[in-house]
Amino acid sequence: MNDVVSNNKARRRFELAVDGHVAAAHYELDAGVVTFVHTEVPAELGGKGVGSKLIQGALEQVRADGLKVIAQCPFVKGWIGKHPDYADLLQAESG
Repeated sequence: MNDVVSNNKARRRFELAVDGHVAAAHYELDAGVVTFVHTEVPAELGGKGVGSKLIQGALEQVRADGLKVIAQCPFVKGWIGKHPDYADLLQAESG
């Protein structure tokens, strides 16, 4: 598996290419906060850990850039819940 997660800023998504398919974590960026809105993993890649690898790589880049995260996407929210060492990236939501 290719472990290189890239940030396609033009399409506002993190991407992970595997076996000719692209898994993507779509986001919005505003005032230093990345809101993950949707994660897509092609059916051909399901059950292979591609989504987890994608989110981990995306969060590593978010951390390196000094940004915060809002996990609107249920997959991202669940992944962070299972990996508390990334919980420090979560932006406290007001309301």
